[in-house]
Amino acid sequence: VQLVESGGGSVQAGGQLRLSCAASGSLHSNFCMGWFRQGPGKEREGVAVIRFGSGAAAYADSVKGRFIVSRDNTKNMLYLQMNSLKPEDTGLYHCAARMCWSDAEVFELGGFRFIYWGHGTQVTVS
Repeated sequence: VQLVESGGGSVQAGGQLRLSCAASGSLHSNFCMGWFRQGPGKEREGVAVIRFGSGAAAYADSVKGRFIVSRDNTKNMLYLQMNSLKPEDTGLYHCAARMCWSDAEVFELGGFRFIYWGHGTQVTVS
């Protein structure tokens, strides 16, 4: 599985961006896909995870109510709609994928079980 992110950029606080992640290779319902970010001087943080088949999703507390993760199964695409952006949302955003077997696994936002990673797209909020 190869993952390629796009859609990052520079935006003012309060603005919005939509990130996309194109997945090549075979994805099926037992995949979880997630968005992770790493800000300057910060550790990597799980932002949102979605189960590809069911659409069950979980979010970090810091983005709940502002970000929406979605997927298009027919196109093997993952999206992250980011609204009401804040300077602390600045960072390199990666999408990632792994096998998962239940909806409950979307709550594992740590990222260490994800084995496929994209190179990232930069988001800067000023």
